[in-house]
Amino acid sequence: MNTSAVPLPAWIEVVLIPLLNILLALIVAGLIMLTIGVDPVEAVAIMIRGAFGYDEAIGYTLYYTTNFIFTGLAVAVAFHASLFNIGGEGQAMIGGLGVGLVFLLLDSVLPTLLLIPIGIIAAALFGAAWAFIPAWLQAYRGSHVVITTIMFNFIASSLMVYLLVNVLIKKGSMSPETREFEPGAWMPFMHDFLAWFGFDVTRSPLNLSLVLALVCAFLVWIYIWRTRWGYELRTAGFSEDAAVYAGIKPKTVVISAMCISGALAGLMAVNEIMGVHHRLILNFTAGYGFTGIAVSLMGRNHPVGIIFASLLFGVLYQGGAELAFEMPKVSREMVVAIQGLIILFSGALALMLRPWVVRIYLMLRPPQVQAAS
Repeated sequence: MNTSAVPLPAWIEVVLIPLLNILLALIVAGLIMLTIGVDPVEAVAIMIRGAFGYDEAIGYTLYYTTNFIFTGLAVAVAFHASLFNIGGEGQAMIGGLGVGLVFLLLDSVLPTLLLIPIGIIAAALFGAAWAFIPAWLQAYRGSHVVITTIMFNFIASSLMVYLLVNVLIKKGSMSPETREFEPGAWMPFMHDFLAWFGFDVTRSPLNLSLVLALVCAFLVWIYIWRTRWGYELRTAGFSEDAAVYAGIKPKTVVISAMCISGALAGLMAVNEIMGVHHRLILNFTAGYGFTGIAVSLMGRNHPVGIIFASLLFGVLYQGGAELAFEMPKVSREMVVAIQGLIILFSGALALMLRPWVVRIYLMLRPPQVQAAS
């Protein structure tokens, strides 16, 4: 039986199968831990406690999650147009550059109510502009977007080094970073925001960028599945010939999809630059743009799946650091290996369990449903 042609409910495709892949990855990781003399059950307990055991840990977990939501959504939007955007890292860097330039010019003359929206818009516009060039090259010159976005990551990195070392560096500083922005340009921390309502929460990097990330996830869902433009994007991604026959312009779709993707990646700078560092620094992206590829694949390129996959990677980042601290035998490299296993089973081997899931689903679904089909 050809199980690949059997449709499954969305909750199985988006939730159940990814969870089974994660469980299989954790089982393999547990076997590896057993070989080095580590109790995997205890290790998982430490990791979960390190990610959710106290409010500061929860703050760090959700802080990491926010970055992954932005970069995961960026990959997903492009993927629905059959575009593999690997340039999230560079687009986030340039988004941060946009935030830095705007705030260095305006943070002393504009109030918070204007600075924060302007910073968000600058991050999105600069990220979109950096994605526009590879999009135009693919649409009108045939350059493959995978190659060009990889190249633009390196260009963005070199540009940031030049600007922060030679142009934007704080006077008298030996560190390649700008001056600190005025407090009016800071995205409010979550502990400060909750304190306004009488909740006492331990300080952490978590800020209101999390709310922005969730709003973006909702808007992406509406855009892709509830608008004409999203229909055109999915149609062009599924079949360019069918899109042309339907009057859709694939070149326009390529550019619009990549610009939206770049804007979402650029918004990661809101969390890092506006929310945490409050200055433009080198390497603030810290690989989140590349991890977003795994997050999107694990979440089946659906905003709901991406949110849960982002939370999982947030747990791995925060809980993994706690695990490496509590268990000397589990090094930071071992935690990275666990992340790699999850990426392997959720990405390269994502459909490995699907045939068995389809067979079980066909066995268990009600007979009248089978008869109707």
